[in-house]
Amino acid sequence: MLKYIAARLGLLVLMLFGLVVITFLVSNVAPSDPAALAAGPDATRDMVETVRREYGLDRPLPEQFVRYVGDLLQGHLGRAIQTGNQVADDLARYFPATMELVLLSTGFSVIVGVPMGMLAAMRRNRPFDHVVRVLAVSGVALPAFWAALLLQLVFSVHLGWLPTSGQLSVATAPPSPVTGMILLDALWAREWPVFGEAWRYAVLPAFVLALPSIAAIVRVNRAEMIEVLGSDYVTAARAHGVSPLRVIGWLALKNAMLPTLAMVGLRLGWTLGSSFLVETVFDWPGIGLYAVSSALASDFKPVMGVTLAIGASFMLCNLLIDLAYGWLDPRTRSA
Repeated sequence: MLKYIAARLGLLVLMLFGLVVITFLVSNVAPSDPAALAAGPDATRDMVETVRREYGLDRPLPEQFVRYVGDLLQGHLGRAIQTGNQVADDLARYFPATMELVLLSTGFSVIVGVPMGMLAAMRRNRPFDHVVRVLAVSGVALPAFWAALLLQLVFSVHLGWLPTSGQLSVATAPPSPVTGMILLDALWAREWPVFGEAWRYAVLPAFVLALPSIAAIVRVNRAEMIEVLGSDYVTAARAHGVSPLRVIGWLALKNAMLPTLAMVGLRLGWTLGSSFLVETVFDWPGIGLYAVSSALASDFKPVMGVTLAIGASFMLCNLLIDLAYGWLDPRTRSA
């Protein structure tokens, strides 16, 4: 197991280096001039050149890359032009909100997707199975921004059950920050009214973000359950009089969950990268909204920082899923 973990960690380091190289190259082939943007629209040529020297943009690309990697190793991601803050400080402020939304949507995906896939496999080619398959295809094909606007129109405008945007109302003071996630902080502080209000604000964007993941998990879990239910050991267990609940819940679901677990990990990383539209529509103060506003202002340092944060989180999620997969299935470690 230690050799398996070491190999995965080595691969993670290589992928992180590749991500750093890609973000650096993309930021340097952009058509706009970062020095001119940082100096402002009314800056003279001398002011632009001063800013260029200050940021090291007058150096050759290899030297800029070495300096960029050195800054990353020290936790420096540059300064945002819009806010004037260090990008690392902005990410520390905005990232918990995105992670709260992602974890909540992943919870929705597992809680809804796994039972639906399991029941669809048990009722194969029956009306419930057909309905689930239609919903699964619709969840993959439905654009996130369109689903967000539609659900806002129904649940916020017409029914008035849920708010349209934000994390809390203006009149509500957030709990003392511990994790930066309002739901967890309110739960930790036992501020139940704040927790209930934060839940109402988070339910709609989290569900919209979870729709494609629910569809993917349903399809994978259904296919795996159908294959496992037709296997010899399940047939033998039924022939020996093992209860149907134990056959389905222990034998079949346990083995079908291995590919489903891999899908959950992939969708978790994908959800981090796809939160931009949802956060923009719901005005959710996360790194997605931060990156969109920075991109519109051609502020590339925050965009690079967000890209690195999402890429590193995606790789870390895959690493954890690989380790869990290897722990559950020893054949993976030996392979």
